[in-house]
Amino acid sequence: MSSLAESAWPVLADWRLLAAIVATAVAGVMRGYSGFGTAVILAPVYSLLWGPRAGVPVMLLMELVVSVQLLPSAMKEADRRVVLPLGGAAALGTPLGAWFLFTVDGEVLRRFIGGFVLVFGLLLMSGWRYHGTRPLSLNIAIGAVAGLLKGSTGMSGPPVILYLLAGLEEAKRHRANLIMFFASIAIVSVIVPLLGGLVGVTTLLRLAVLLPVMALTVPVGTRLFHVVPVRLYRPFAMGVLLAAGGLALFG
Repeated sequence: MSSLAESAWPVLADWRLLAAIVATAVAGVMRGYSGFGTAVILAPVYSLLWGPRAGVPVMLLMELVVSVQLLPSAMKEADRRVVLPLGGAAALGTPLGAWFLFTVDGEVLRRFIGGFVLVFGLLLMSGWRYHGTRPLSLNIAIGAVAGLLKGSTGMSGPPVILYLLAGLEEAKRHRANLIMFFASIAIVSVIVPLLGGLVGVTTLLRLAVLLPVMALTVPVGTRLFHVVPVRLYRPFAMGVLLAAGGLALFG
């Protein structure tokens, strides 16, 4: 017991864990409000704090729990015709993407994650969206790209978010589609890090601290969705994305 406490203390007393708690609380509110935000905030922040191979598995495990938490209510609103092909292709692409997580230099991967989030945030701010149709072939292609990104960086969201938010559906449908998509690949995304030995005692200790933070803040964001107009929430969300991406890229 004492040896466990001795090994846990350096992890729990690390200042970086406090920074991760703050980032996790912000990401939880964003995820509850918009249906996304967990990975695009936490992947760059956790990678900056602990490195991609240590930070991404924590985020993936948290994403799995959050997806299970939000999925039941979203299933009634989601467009399965679009989301299921996206999720299926992403699930197949995720293990291939994980190969990059194991082989690419951690510093290079961290900066790629930061740059990718920064570009994604700028695209959202510009108002650009995909405005074409959604044939099955394109659904599968977008899903495959998202899966590759999920396995390598922990982030499947950016291409799917830009793709799905292009539609004319109301915000409730957009949110449900995103929640269902993320849930569809959450289980697959944690298998490779588990089998590859990236999930150890340190990962589980960090998860034990951060998961309750996420669990408490997601419902807060869900409640805010019903009372805070998007026009007020959007500038805050975009600012958080740009800050997270910039820190990981230039930090």
